[in-house]
Amino acid sequence: MAKCELIEKCIFFNDQMPNMPSTAAVYKKIYCEQDFDNCARYMVVKAIGRGNVPNDLFPNQKERAESIIKGSGN
Repeated sequence: MAKCELIEKCIFFNDQMPNMPSTAAVYKKIYCEQDFDNCARYMVVKAIGRGNVPNDLFPNQKERAESIIKGSGN
């Protein structure tokens, strides 16, 4: 299965989770290597651009991502 094309530059994993390596590993396995279409961060990037992704948006916050996308006017 293909990995998410955004993983190399994902601020969440590369900058936000250094103190939680076990949690980061689980999220990466699920959202970066298996189900990136349902990653909240991926959804926002694809819908309205990388600059609109809040730094604190977790990959499992799909409802929040949908709200962010709706609030963008798109």
